[in-house]
This record gives sequence, structure tokens and C-alpha cells, in this order.
Amino acid sequence: MTQHKVHDLSLRSLSKTYNPTSSEQAVRDVSLEIARGEFVALLGPSGSGKTTTLMMIAGFEDPTAGDILVDGKSIVGMPPNRRDIGVVFQNYALFPKMTVAENIGFPLRMRHRGKSEIAATVGRLLELIRLPGYGERYPNELSGGQQQRVALARALAFDPRLLLLDEPMGALDRKLREQLQLEVKRIQRTLGVTTVYVTHDQEEAMVLADRVAIMNHGRLEQVGTPAEVYNRPVNRFVAQFLGTANLLLGHVVNAASVGKAEAEVGGARLPFVATQGIAAGSAVEIFVRPECVVVGPAGAGPLTGTVESTIFVGDTTRYTVQVGDFRVLATSHNRADHPIHAPGTQVSMRWSADNAIALEPAPSTSAS
Repeated sequence: MTQHKVHDLSLRSLSKTYNPTSSEQAVRDVSLEIARGEFVALLGPSGSGKTTTLMMIAGFEDPTAGDILVDGKSIVGMPPNRRDIGVVFQNYALFPKMTVAENIGFPLRMRHRGKSEIAATVGRLLELIRLPGYGERYPNELSGGQQQRVALARALAFDPRLLLLDEPMGALDRKLREQLQLEVKRIQRTLGVTTVYVTHDQEEAMVLADRVAIMNHGRLEQVGTPAEVYNRPVNRFVAQFLGTANLLLGHVVNAASVGKAEAEVGGARLPFVATQGIAAGSAVEIFVRPECVVVGPAGAGPLTGTVESTIFVGDTTRYTVQVGDFRVLATSHNRADHPIHAPGTQVSMRWSADNAIALEPAPSTSAS
């Protein structure tokens, strides 16, 4: 018999419908395997189903269909307090009349642990979150970032098998979020706890996660490392949701079963990578990131256009180039020996075949 790897968390065809008389589903047939110690971000816009998925893992929502397994055993139907899962919410939910130490130790007191064990655990966690000496303070005496770290320590106090975080930095300003992202990643790496992190912030997901699971209308659109989902999106939604993308319509002129091919776009033959079989003459949508588009003087590349706008951003310059009836976005690193092309200038553009791919169509859905 084949020996299957046991994952720390498995979602098997997980679905959630709030209205049984409606065909709309908050979560649609989501399957995902998360390995022990892995950090996975559920990323998507509002209404994509990411928080509902998290709430089903935590036990605060029951799935309509499918299964949730931890270490190969189903936890569906198990009360939240028996799932051995730590949860951090956006509002932190700290007890205002308890000190920091009492908040962190609360899960241990509920589990009837001894005073010496609680004190030792609280002390260790205060060191881990870099708040030693703050044990006797109250939540209203802490900054938002400090409260977030205390909420994280409380969720970790009983050594949970899983850690779930639902938009925990949504209420913080950008600078503080960036600082705390590094703290959360450090703490997760130090403890090796399997983590699922819900966010709508693409940059946050990229900074924190080992893998990113992108959701839209209740579906999993793509799962992969940050580099994979950014550089190799599977469809238009993922390409546009993660950063800025050029999506160029053309026709295949040099076919390929899988691998490098060419398409005619704006009167030019441009290279791309076909991820599946594609026939000559067929319509194709090519994805290429602006930073992969090389801008040069007219005649230096196959695609020619007129600079519509030039935005200088210190180390880079962002161009919008009009090519016939469509525009191409490009981002160039500034160098002393490379001129900046002013609006109205004729320029050429090119890119490596490895940096352009043909997109697959996204599945249609009526869910919201």
C-alpha cells in the first residue's frame, strides 16, 4: 500500500452555503493541503470566502460539505475549544480588566495548568514578543502594535497545533504593519507552528507566507509560493489582483505544445511561454509584468509605441506607452547611462519569452 504523507491540515472539497435555497456559495469546493510548520496566506478581495474558510477551520462555522482534517483526523463537528487551535482576530479581543500577563495566561488557566507553569510560559512569551516587563500593564496602556503581539502570545500560550490569524493587522497604519509583519514571521519561524493567515493585502501575503492561496468568489484560484503566483498566474484574475500586469491580446503565429511560442501583438511578433497546447492562428492573451518590459529607443525592439506618460519614482521610472489602440505599462530601473524617455517620444519594447505567459481563462461563477 502506498504510504501517504500526513499533513498537519487538510481541507477536502470544503463548501459553505449560508442560504440553503440559494445556489450561491460562500466557499466552493476548496481543497488544500498544508504541511506541518508551513505558513499559508489565504489572500483575496472582500467576499472571496477566505474568512469563512478560516472560521470553518476554527470551528466557529460548520461546513455545508467537505471535511477538515488535522494530522489525518476529521475535526468537523468538534467544538472550537477542543480543536487545539489558536486564533487571533483583527480586534485582538483582549480582556480589558485583565493585565497583559493575565491575558496571556488565560488559556492555560482554562486548562487548569499550575501557577508555576503559567508564570514560566507567560515570561517566555513576553520575551518572545519583545515585551518583557509589560506583564502588569493593562490593554488600554498599550499601543495597537503591542496589543496585537499580546493577542498573538495568548493564542500561542497553550502550544496549539494550528495558529489562525484573521486580518490581524488591518487596523494598524502602514509603517507599523510592516514592522509587525517581520515580528509575526520571526515568531512563527521560531516556534514552527503551522499557520493560516487571512489577508486582503497582497504585499503582506508575499512577505509572510511560504505559500499563498488566492481566493475569489469562494474558489481557490491558485496556490503556490509568492514567486510562483506573481510570476506565473494561472488566469486574468490572479494576474490583475497581484500587482500591475499587462494583458495583451494577440494571435499565435508560432505554435507550441508546451513551451516557447510567438504571437502577433500590435503588428509585432512577441515571444511567450505556452503552459498548455496552443494552435497557430488561435487568439491568446499574454501576461507580462511592467518590470519585465525593456524600454529602448525606437528600432531597438520589436514593439513600437509612443510614450503617453512618464513618472519618475527615484530608482525607477514608470512608463505608459500607447501602441495602436492599447497601452503597455513598463517600469525601468534608472541608470546614469540610460536616458529617461519623455512623453511623446517614440520608443521600442521587448521582453524575454520566459517573462511572458499565455493565460488560461478563469472559471465563471455567479457567487458573491
